[in-house]
Amino acid sequence: MDLLNTLVEKGLRRELPTREEALAVLATSDDELLEVVAAAGKVRRQWFGRRVKLNYLVNLKSGLCPEDCSYCSQRLGSKAEILKYTWLKPDEASQAAAAGVAGGAKRVCLVASGRGPTDRDVERVGKTIEAIKEQNEGVEVCACLGLLSDGQAERLREAGADAYNHNLNTSEATYGDITKTHTYADRVDTVQKAHAAGLSACSGLIAGMGESDEDLVDVVYALRELDSDSVPVNFLIPFEGTPLAKEWNLTPQRCLRILAMVRFVCPDVEVRIAGGREVHLRSMQPLALHIANSIFLGDYLTSEGQAGQADLDMIADAGFEVEGAGTTTLPKHRADALAAAGAAGGCGSEASAGCGSEASAGCGSPTEEVGGCGPCGGHAAPSAAPVRTSDEARTDLVAVRRRGAGTDLAPNA
Repeated sequence: MDLLNTLVEKGLRRELPTREEALAVLATSDDELLEVVAAAGKVRRQWFGRRVKLNYLVNLKSGLCPEDCSYCSQRLGSKAEILKYTWLKPDEASQAAAAGVAGGAKRVCLVASGRGPTDRDVERVGKTIEAIKEQNEGVEVCACLGLLSDGQAERLREAGADAYNHNLNTSEATYGDITKTHTYADRVDTVQKAHAAGLSACSGLIAGMGESDEDLVDVVYALRELDSDSVPVNFLIPFEGTPLAKEWNLTPQRCLRILAMVRFVCPDVEVRIAGGREVHLRSMQPLALHIANSIFLGDYLTSEGQAGQADLDMIADAGFEVEGAGTTTLPKHRADALAAAGAAGGCGSEASAGCGSEASAGCGSPTEEVGGCGPCGGHAAPSAAPVRTSDEARTDLVAVRRRGAGTDLAPNA
């Protein structure tokens, strides 16, 4: 395909595709899917080889959020049966982080529900970061605490944070449809604050909320303009008890096209397959590794991922290797720019030259899709397969396995 050849050439040069080209990727047919994956794989291997970075979420504070994000099981008014607890102590969080590091995780993502941290919260998280780094030499730490006030990003960096995650989630045009208690501009401002403090910016999206192809392209172009180092791609988990509980819009093929579009627009950044991959990609997860170079190991914020050993087996079976602690994730030009920004105390709030890398998600995304605990059981999905076309979502094959209340497992056990 001339389109894919053009996109590969542009990706190898870090050149921005046109909007029409990005939209054309999303419009490709199932017959062309493997060609799309192969083309995105060429760009992925140019900048990241066959390495897969593992990230591990620690849910510091769960539930009871005053924000009304429609996709989130922790939202104001949520009826989802999830664990709700206040701040973990630094030693508890450090023990949870150690489990992920032992499994091969290179980055630990510290997530807390809420609109944003108080100065006391930042101090608390700072102590947690120090505890984790004391016990796990060389580990990266990304914080995901919501909207930041002036000076808080700098304090997190001084405490040892390497990155900050705050997702844009969807396009500016449709943001008001999913959240009323804060704005798209608020989220952009927090990503810029992280940049200005010299933190690696992690910002991504959630697909499957009923958005159009144009919305997906809009948010990915915005992420490139913000120069995020990491772009976590979440696939909506339609939790019971949330306004988007009935939104089953994704197929494995659709997810792969979305990931490929992100890779072409953000060729040299850490593209992470985040929340919902097990639910929506299912048996096609290994194909996604040819596009993305980063995943979360284990569970998410309030939902259960597949077993960590299954992730490690999948990576090995697909011919990839886990990225070691001594390896720099980002390509040299991005790593050098980030190091220079950190040495200077910040890189400014204006975007520079490309999308970014890590995360959440940098870290994980601040949605219910990312972060979590141990087994929770879940609600049953319909057992009868409906009459469908090949591009319809299969709600009969998946059940949202949520981390529920009343269990005796510690967070991210």
